[in-house]
Amino acid sequence: MAEPRAFYTERMALDVGAIQQALRSERLDGWLLYDFHGSNPIASHLAGLDHGAHMTTRRWYYLIPAEGSPRGLVHAIERHNLDPLPGEKTAYAGRQELESGLTRLLSGLRRVAMEYSPECAIPYLSRVDAGTAEAVRRRGVEIVSSGDLVQQFEATWTSDQLATHRSASAALYRIKDRAFAAAAMALRDGVPLTEYSLQQQMAGWFVEEGLVSDSAPVVAVGANAGNPHYLPTAEVFQPVTKDTVLLLDLWGKHGTPGAVFADITWVGFTGPEPPAPLTRAFATIVQARDTAVRLVEEAAAEGRELRGWEVDRAARTVLESAGYAQHILHRTGHSLGESVHGNGVHLDDYETHDERRILPGTGFTVEPGLYFDTFGVRTEINVFRDERAALVTGARQMELVKVYC
Repeated sequence: MAEPRAFYTERMALDVGAIQQALRSERLDGWLLYDFHGSNPIASHLAGLDHGAHMTTRRWYYLIPAEGSPRGLVHAIERHNLDPLPGEKTAYAGRQELESGLTRLLSGLRRVAMEYSPECAIPYLSRVDAGTAEAVRRRGVEIVSSGDLVQQFEATWTSDQLATHRSASAALYRIKDRAFAAAAMALRDGVPLTEYSLQQQMAGWFVEEGLVSDSAPVVAVGANAGNPHYLPTAEVFQPVTKDTVLLLDLWGKHGTPGAVFADITWVGFTGPEPPAPLTRAFATIVQARDTAVRLVEEAAAEGRELRGWEVDRAARTVLESAGYAQHILHRTGHSLGESVHGNGVHLDDYETHDERRILPGTGFTVEPGLYFDTFGVRTEINVFRDERAALVTGARQMELVKVYC
């Protein structure tokens, strides 16, 4: 596969011209950014107010129109928060000034994008509260979802970010290999090992590799692997024993500004002969994963529009056709970014119906899983979508790791 080209060469400040071009292509009159007290982290990040240098205890609005200069509405005691952004800013103090200011801000507009998702279908995007939406609509303005705008201007990776992702991915694979080797050695030598103690070893290797994360890795054996969000603790854990499933789920990024997460899951068996139900379930999720990847690859090569729900449906059809419909508990994948769950499209037609397009420059996981009373299996890889190609950024697990002496 050809080497991908990152969609942007460097992370830039808010590019008003590019946003206006995107608004015109979507037949929108503007994009209205709004936040109160950090309620809309997407808007705060786009406006540059999320790095702790600004006190944002009052409502602010920033409108980027499809034509003309941007304009803002900001509280008088925080009037300088929007100064770095282009365009005229109006200060308000009392609620009557807020009302009249919002009316002027929206004058002449018919359709604006906001961080809104109809019926909260995509809760990660739906950041505008119902009352604010009512205030906008009361002024005769239709609100549409900013989902693909957010992707284009918030969730795309630069070439440097792609490099940080690939470096983090390589480190995660090394940690995964060390963890399986440590488990095999402990079993061979008869040394007690628990989910928690192995997790803590892995956390130490994160430090060695220069990775940071919002959580220690998942180490799950047997029935615990059947819980997608199981996490061992110092109080709650199971021993790593022979003849059982050992699932590792680990995610991290480098600690440099702008670095992007990688997120992988691999499954092993701590005995010489995995039982048939386990091998069949694992083979099925591998087939589902690769079906999803092929769909993304084909769409990218053809320059064809592809939406998140379509990829999820393709993967889930494989699982359901094999008789596993009752053992699916989550979507096929999620966006990756500076947070492990990014602001881009998710591969989801199960928990939600994600209509967002898989845009060039975005990265995401592909991670079908099946969950049972006595075990669970999941295979997770990362994919970067370029304009005419899709790149899987690490090795794909094709069979169960043999974790035994």
